[in-house]
Amino acid sequence: MTPISLGIFASATNVASTSFESIATVTVGSGGATSAEFTSIPATYSHLQVRLLARDTRNASGDNFSIQFNSDTTAANYVSYHWILGDGSTVTAGALAAGVQGQIVIGEVSTAQTSASIFSAGVFDILDYANTNKYKTVRNLNGLDKNGSGALTYSSGLWLSTNAITSIKIFGNNGNWAQYSHFALYGIKGA
Repeated sequence: MTPISLGIFASATNVASTSFESIATVTVGSGGATSAEFTSIPATYSHLQVRLLARDTRNASGDNFSIQFNSDTTAANYVSYHWILGDGSTVTAGALAAGVQGQIVIGEVSTAQTSASIFSAGVFDILDYANTNKYKTVRNLNGLDKNGSGALTYSSGLWLSTNAITSIKIFGNNGNWAQYSHFALYGIKGA
């Protein structure tokens, strides 16, 4: 039987050719934070992955969270956001063709209306982040609890820049990150 590594079929001799390396983590302290940022990202990996356990302070049943690259706030550079959302009984989907306030809306997180110990979980990949010959694609999978109900989001977005990504800013659209929210940045080596 041929081993499988990260969804890629591989022979026994090259299973380790694709691996994750921890680059940095951010844990939000007392008082919260308006954003989580990774800066000075080295261009030595094929792709990046951010893993999060987070909630924000918005007083509503949920809140979207977004990302920006390299401090770029140009709305026209953040386009083609697509999403599928399921809540256990209904599935919805949609797309935005135009930039949204200079950011890519990624998914939804738990808020102040959710029990204090409940945090959303998510993973998003930034493909070919250091390639200066192409635009950058982001894909996301995240879920949240809303005090008994919940939602799962699968989404993607595009940053219309050929610049290598050297910084990532992650923020709630209507609230700050709550204490204990945690973000981890990984570099993916290999294919």
